Amino acid sequence: MIKISILGAGNVGSHLFNKFFETKNIQVIQWYNRSIKSIEHHKNKVNIIDKIENLIEVDIYLLCLSDDSLASIIPQIQTLKGIVAHTAGSVPMNILNGIKNHGVFYPLQTFSKNSPISFTNIPICIEGNNKHSIKILTSLAQNISKNIKHIDSKQRQGLHIAAVFVNNFTNHLYQIGGEICEELNVSFDLLIPLIQETAKKIETTSPDKAQTGPAIRNDQNTIQNHMDLLSIPTFKDLYLTLTHSIQKNNEHSKL
Repeated sequence: MIKISILGAGNVGSHLFNKFFETKNIQVIQWYNRSIKSIEHHKNKVNIIDKIENLIEVDIYLLCLSDDSLASIIPQIQTLKGIVAHTAGSVPMNILNGIKNHGVFYPLQTFSKNSPISFTNIPICIEGNNKHSIKILTSLAQNISKNIKHIDSKQRQGLHIAAVFVNNFTNHLYQIGGEICEELNVSFDLLIPLIQETAKKIETTSPDKAQTGPAIRNDQNTIQNHMDLLSIPTFKDLYLTLTHSIQKNNEHSKL
């Protein structure tokens, strides 16, 4: 039985709590959050606290906190005896250097509080400052996922950048597409089959081979028509930037 405490009740912390709570080899002992009100409905399941000094000894303390919150809370947990691990993709492990046993437990996925998710195939990226930390964090990950990766901080930070491109930026493009649809009084739902097929295609085809559209065809008439139709300057700038990026990438791939 792995005993853990979760610090933070944002999207990541909430999803991990729900998953760990239902996993037989894991026992969530405490859940810390600055605002106890947001987790008080779980008080019959776990000991909820809003003061760091009330943390008790467990095997792992998972810091499911924002980057800014991490920096402020670490000085308060230097003497914890268990393994302290953060879940941030962009923060190096050495931010925890003052703690004897520490590491990283990074689930590479997008989380929304009200959207159920299966952890089975989510990559869990593990890093530890010693063999003990790596072993225990790996064991924790293996209880919820079949996809465990041991990567260092530089690799993880690069993965996080890649994730921002394929997830956050892509979702922003969905938002822009939605605004264009709304302006034309057509349903965004018309684009959903296209979005689904695009995502499905890269399971079997590399992104560079899957690229289609007027940019890669260098269809200048269509590109100019699109530019003329776009009414918002930032959308025009983004359209041109992405068009030029696709074309440059295509030129490099032919070298």
